[in-house]
Amino acid sequence: MTDSKFRTEKDSMGELQVPADALWGAQTQRAVDNFPISGLTMPRSFIRALGLVKWAAAGANSELGLLTGPRAAAIQKAAAAVADGEHDAHFPVDVFQTGSGTSSNMNANEVISRLARQYGVEDIHPNDDVNMGQSSNDVIPTAIHVSAALDVTEKLLPALEHLAEVLGDKAKENADVVKTGRTHLMDAMPVTLGQELDAWKTQVEHGADRIRAVMPRLCALAQGGTAVGSGINAHPKFGSKVATLLAEHTDVPFTTADSCFEALSCQDTAVELSGQLKVVAVSLMKIANDLRWMNSGPLAGLGEIALPALQPGSSIMPGKVNPVIPEAVAMLSAQVIGNDATITVAGQAGNFQLNVMLPVVAYNLLQSIEVLANGATVLADRAVAGFTVNRERLNEALDRNPILVTALNPVIGYEKGAAVAKKAYAEGRPVKDVAREMTDLTDEELDRLLDPADLTRGGIKH
Repeated sequence: MTDSKFRTEKDSMGELQVPADALWGAQTQRAVDNFPISGLTMPRSFIRALGLVKWAAAGANSELGLLTGPRAAAIQKAAAAVADGEHDAHFPVDVFQTGSGTSSNMNANEVISRLARQYGVEDIHPNDDVNMGQSSNDVIPTAIHVSAALDVTEKLLPALEHLAEVLGDKAKENADVVKTGRTHLMDAMPVTLGQELDAWKTQVEHGADRIRAVMPRLCALAQGGTAVGSGINAHPKFGSKVATLLAEHTDVPFTTADSCFEALSCQDTAVELSGQLKVVAVSLMKIANDLRWMNSGPLAGLGEIALPALQPGSSIMPGKVNPVIPEAVAMLSAQVIGNDATITVAGQAGNFQLNVMLPVVAYNLLQSIEVLANGATVLADRAVAGFTVNRERLNEALDRNPILVTALNPVIGYEKGAAVAKKAYAEGRPVKDVAREMTDLTDEELDRLLDPADLTRGGIKH
């Protein structure tokens, strides 16, 4: 490339060449040069949060009389454009960068200051103006909390609520469908399909409740702590004003952390949230695998339900259709569980006054939130909502289930019940027929005691 494709930028370490059309400056370019590691850049949600933090910081400094109106307005306009995603191509820094995320913070400062200068305020400085009253050490932890809180509020919780609603509707639709229950993958006492679906619904609802319980701590922001938590170079009211402006702008109840020292030195809240995301992932994987088992076959498997046919399942076997949505959900659940391990390791890297694995915490936390939200949505809309029930197959298996004899235990005893069950299984006959031969119970008593639908309601049937 010719020299005309570059411009010279300068920072405290000297001069270097930057692409002529890049909005970033020298410090960002050093990071691009220093960390050609993964090709993974910080997520859109994180860049949005960075823009919002810089927007709120300029507003707070303006209210405190530290930044003039025109300068604050230019910074806020540029920061809003960053938050809106208009300049994502100008955030090229690799996730695997300096552990404080300083490179990403300076990337935002440089892009915003250059945009603000394009708006006509020519002497806006990335450090002195855009980064006024801030440090990477409080900006990045704040951006992690803001981005995660927004994604949880706007994406994940609505998706989980939607999945729970779809499961609830499907449970009501199938409240009268009796099927063989299974424990250890072996035949057990009957349940209704509605009861099975309601269990999944409750899992999802509890997962959402667990995530909501983290929100007060997630909404507490480190901003105002600056370098080590003491607030050096920031106005005493700066952090609280930033939190207030962010809360008003987003309708998320952001506050200032009780201790900025704690908010900088650890990522315990991110670890806590990741743990609850892992619980949701485990729930979704359980539901996905149950759906796969129930859909298995259609001839040689359980064949209890038929999931919607979405795409051909094999490049060699014509007509084969696979449970692609549950498989995708199981995979993303595995990813979230792995992300939690990464976040756990990163969380213990709080060396004295600062955690030094902040970018990887942000990347994995936001990925977990995003894939869980998307996964819950597709599971609801493309698997649960549209599956059909093979009632004939369910009834056939239910009639031959020797475990139904359990209902006779209070009347004939465990040992006699075991003998009936073994004979029914060995001869492939209904329990009722064998019990008629081996006990003195009448047909009326057997019909009452062995009614599968009645057995799903529990209780002793004398």
